Amino acid sequence: QMQLVESGGGLVEAGGSLRLSCTASGHTFSSFAFSWFRQAPGKEREFVGAVSASGGTFYSDSVLGRFTISRHNIKNTLYLQMNSLKPEDTATYYCAADLYPSRQAERMEYWGQGTQVTVSS
Repeated sequence: QMQLVESGGGLVEAGGSLRLSCTASGHTFSSFAFSWFRQAPGKEREFVGAVSASGGTFYSDSVLGRFTISRHNIKNTLYLQMNSLKPEDTATYYCAADLYPSRQAERMEYWGQGTQVTVSS
């Protein structure tokens, strides 16, 4: 069983930046891939980006060029650097883990509890 804990959410003005963290325990961090998802009230959970165990990344079109995923295998921590934030980025952000990264939430086995990001206009 892998436990994931997100942190770093908060309130930021449009155009600002935030960095989310996701700390993992319970499994060998370096063997896992991770995906970030987000969910706004009344909307379906949406894929944000992912990183493979080898470090390769891919992103949704809506965040490409603004968000960056990185991982620190010694600290067992995943990061999501969010720049040029927009009000439409407001959502609860979740990290998820599995052996392979995926854009599909149902393919990810382990989930964190989420952290709220609110972007004011």
